[in-house]
Amino acid sequence: MDTTTPKDARPKILIVDDNKQNIELLMELFRGEYRVAAAVNATRAMKIALSDSPPDLILTDILMPDIDGYQLCGLLKENPTTKNIPIIFVTAVSEVMDENRGFALGAVDYITKPFHPPMVKARVRLHLNLKRKQELLEQYAFIDALTEIPNRRRFDEVMESEWNRATRSENHLSLIFMDIDHFKKYNDTYGHGRGDECLRKVARAIKGSMRRAGDFVGRYGGEEFAVVLPYVNYDEAMLLAERIQKNVGELAIRHDASDAADHVSLSLGVATAIPRRETPSSTLLEAADKMLYQAKNTGRNTIRGIDLG
Repeated sequence: MDTTTPKDARPKILIVDDNKQNIELLMELFRGEYRVAAAVNATRAMKIALSDSPPDLILTDILMPDIDGYQLCGLLKENPTTKNIPIIFVTAVSEVMDENRGFALGAVDYITKPFHPPMVKARVRLHLNLKRKQELLEQYAFIDALTEIPNRRRFDEVMESEWNRATRSENHLSLIFMDIDHFKKYNDTYGHGRGDECLRKVARAIKGSMRRAGDFVGRYGGEEFAVVLPYVNYDEAMLLAERIQKNVGELAIRHDASDAADHVSLSLGVATAIPRRETPSSTLLEAADKMLYQAKNTGRNTIRGIDLG
């Protein structure tokens, strides 16, 4: 029983109860304001929670056959995919045996029957709002405040994830490291305010050079940026590096203190590999870093690359 509709952005609530009357009562209460799904047992609830359309919040009865509400809560909180879904226990006053147990397992609230509809809706709204705020905080933790692109922490996660994925698929993974040439001289000449604006413009130009949704751009640190390119071979990565270099050059940000160009320019290091299980992701990082070092030591405003095969 699921009243979800395609492309519906409303929060989704999953109701778990072996009593169909209770399910109908709660579904009627939330229908219209939220998407609503229902399960008459914990096994079905887990399938919905692990589906491509998981709930934003779960309301579950405690006393159910086979797997009870406490056990269901434990299973959900042990699974990395479902651990952040808020769980509210819904049960009769006489059945509230151990509130501490529920909270210790990770539940966020208890609601007792008979229901007081305004109170139920208020608590559900509260916990959905808290969940949304937590998600925003987690997103901001991975965003560089100055350039508004992903930060080094997010880069590390994406790099490891894409390395593992490319290992399984035996496909190419490319990495581009890039550095703004003589950025310290730029700051010394024009001031840190102009320097910050330069970083923002360069970040936008790099991001605007991407053509695929799966391509990742992040600020690696200081004036250094990184691009992770899943399923991209060496020749394709070099072409993208050239496009990035060209797009940043076309910003025409004057840089009189640079001996690489009269405008802000980039040095870029490119590395490509087909990851192997016995090889760590640091292999690609070190190769791209070495290529960037070569680019910076052969006149800057240039690209150096290596295909590790």
